[in-house]
Amino acid sequence: MICLICRQAETLDGLTSVQFERGEMKLTVNNVPARVCPNCGEAYVDEDVAVKLLQEADEKYQAGTLDVVLDFDMSF
Repeated sequence: MICLICRQAETLDGLTSVQFERGEMKLTVNNVPARVCPNCGEAYVDEDVAVKLLQEADEKYQAGTLDVVLDFDMSF
């Protein structure tokens, strides 16, 4: 797909990092599979990946976790 931000390049399979902040909680998830624009760096994750990321962020928030860095794993 053509990048929706820069409209200059075709996105490629790659990895990205995603950060969440909610209240005092900060969560960084590394090595998230995504389609990444080689021109501007914008990353697009599939719906199933986004759902897993949001579930993990909510679980960390509910558990009272304040600051955590994880590697992505579909088995979250």
